[in-house]
Formats: sequence, C-alpha cells, structure tokens
Amino acid sequence: MDVNLRLLPEAVASARLETRQEVLSRIAEMFSDVHGLNRADILERLEEREALGSTGFGRAVAIPHCRSSEVKRPTVVLLRLEQPVDFAAADAMPVSLIFGLVSPEDAGATHLHALATISRLMRDDAILDAVLEAPDADALYSVLTNQFLRDAA
Repeated sequence: MDVNLRLLPEAVASARLETRQEVLSRIAEMFSDVHGLNRADILERLEEREALGSTGFGRAVAIPHCRSSEVKRPTVVLLRLEQPVDFAAADAMPVSLIFGLVSPEDAGATHLHALATISRLMRDDAILDAVLEAPDADALYSVLTNQFLRDAA
C-alpha cells in the first residue's frame, strides 16, 4: 500500500439506504461517531466534492472524499449497502461499496495516493469479490486488513 490508511474495525458498517445523499450523510455520521470529526463540516465537504462530479468510479464502488484540518493522516470509513444505490458512477452501475476518505488539508499527493490505493484494491477482481461476499462487517474488515498488511510488507 502506498499510504498508511487508517481503517478501524468500528469504521466498517452495513446499511440500507435509498439515495446518494443518504449515503453521504451516513458516511459523515460514521466519521463523526468513529473519529470524532465534525459531522456537519464533513458532510458539507463531501457534498462540495460530489457537486464537482460523482465519486462513483465503477465496479459497484464509490469513494466520496474530502480534506479536513481535523485529521493528521488519510482516514477511511467503509459502508456496504444492502441494496445498490445510484451514484452516477462512471460505468452507470449503482454502487454497493462506499469508501469514505478524509485526508489532511495539506495532504497534497498523499490524498491522491490514498485514492489510488483504494481504487487499485477495488480493481482487483479477487479482492472486490471477497469484499462484496464478506458475510458481515467483521469479515469485511478482516479482508481489507489482510490486504493492507500484505501491501505494506
């Protein structure tokens, strides 16, 4: 892995949501609950970024992201949807897996590397299948942690 992404077990969840706005709200809520970030600020920043263009890059995955002075390194939450949601993704397919990413304000290339790392992982068919097929949040966290550790070695 190119960057040290911060993913905690409690930052992995499943939910049934209906819209992209509900997804962004839940991601902001997760950042607030797990990492103590300001929910309203993170939601506003995620919405601003999403207004520039969808963060759904295809393969049933979206990576809504922003920057904040509240974090010291790239921080991730992961939300798996019980039913896919239209995210205006590049391949026009609805998304089931959402990686929320908040990087430091001055992260520069580190933010881009974090996005690239997540994107590269989700382009690997075996990893994507394992993530989508994980039976629960604990298994999902385990799949990704094992991958992060392997990539760090």
